[in-house]
Amino acid sequence: MTYLTLIRHGETDWNRARLIQGSTDIPLNDTGREQARQTADRLRPALADPTTAYIVSSDLSRARETAQILASQWAAAAPTAYPALRERAYGDAEGLTVDDFATRWGDWYTSEVPGAESREQLQRRAFAALDAVVAEALAERPDLTRVFVVTHGALIRSVIHHVSDGRLPAREERLANGSDYTFRYAPEGLTLVEYAGAVISL
Repeated sequence: MTYLTLIRHGETDWNRARLIQGSTDIPLNDTGREQARQTADRLRPALADPTTAYIVSSDLSRARETAQILASQWAAAAPTAYPALRERAYGDAEGLTVDDFATRWGDWYTSEVPGAESREQLQRRAFAALDAVVAEALAERPDLTRVFVVTHGALIRSVIHHVSDGRLPAREERLANGSDYTFRYAPEGLTLVEYAGAVISL
């Protein structure tokens, strides 16, 4: 049995200012680096041998550095970066505040933004990327039971929303920087088993 733990990257200055990042490559700030260390400490007890942890990430620097901090804290191998694990591309909305977005395009969930990736495209990309990550991980280490995936809020939301049949996350809920979500992986689909550290049954 293989488990996937999806981890949202640590905070950036754009997160703090509530600016829309998307595919814009914004680095972690010091708070984000500390969040990554705290995530490593929180997850360590679940690992029999942290040095063997298998870690991958988006290729955007905020996710890549979060993954590198996990690997450093656990003395694990350097993470592999996957462009397909990037945040949703928000097109013309990147760099704007949420209020600016609402003024220009209206409702966050129904608006169409020039150049933005659709939610359907994001979901297809996310699941294809996770399938590829697991396939490559098991090809390298057939006995592997857990993969840590450092990625982005909208991508994680998309996966959770699909797996939970739309029950999670709540529409107004913001996934915290450094939070983690664990799924049981099978070729026919994912099952959510831990939500932000809490065991869950759907």
